[in-house]
Amino acid sequence: MSNLATYDAVQQQSFDDLVTRQAPLVKRIAYHLMNRLPPSVQAEDLIQAGMIGLIEASRNYDPSQGASFETYAGIRIRGAMLDEIRRSDWTPRSVHRKARMVADAMREIENAEGRDARDVEVAESLGMSLDDYHQVLQDASGARIFSYEELSEVGEVVPHEGSAARPRNLLEEGPSRGLERSHFRDALGDAIASLPERERLVIALYYDEELNLREIGQVLGVSESRVCQIHSQAALRLRSRLSEWLTDDDL
Repeated sequence: MSNLATYDAVQQQSFDDLVTRQAPLVKRIAYHLMNRLPPSVQAEDLIQAGMIGLIEASRNYDPSQGASFETYAGIRIRGAMLDEIRRSDWTPRSVHRKARMVADAMREIENAEGRDARDVEVAESLGMSLDDYHQVLQDASGARIFSYEELSEVGEVVPHEGSAARPRNLLEEGPSRGLERSHFRDALGDAIASLPERERLVIALYYDEELNLREIGQVLGVSESRVCQIHSQAALRLRSRLSEWLTDDDL
């Protein structure tokens, strides 16, 4: 065997070993995300996308950047899975359209009144009954709407000037990107802190404590479907309050 062939074989073995060692990380991230996604999302699809992210990470990792491989790979894997979720968006356009209408109505009411928009006010603004409004929230709960996971852990969405914003990899950002991301995180934190108490509690239990909707319902003493509506309304309220950072592609 030539020296070149030997080198290639060693490199391939190292590559295979690296991917094998980190495969459990892919599954761990996939099942962590599954807890926050509708049942229609299949774990196998996320794992397959994550493995592609792992392979790309193994090829592009630069230890001189200071991050451990697991940290770098985790970001790449999670990003690949979120890309797959975006590509496989199963939600009808009508649901996205109605969700944007709700977010716009919330923003208009809150700008005019200087306080949180109430359910009945949003429903009235949209010319629908309260029951129909709650159904819109229920339908929107399975849509992409607004991913805190995507925005706060994988990348950031920055103010746009006529072009669609996209998450950026945290390990590839320069000083200005880091500053933009810091500003966005501050804005996101302020927006969450300003949510109505029950919506803020649902967000905390769901994303910080990692309870599922049924468990949150038990804590609050309401049905799982009602928690779903509260969660969706919180997401849309945040969408309305962070509109300067987001584009229609982020809903």
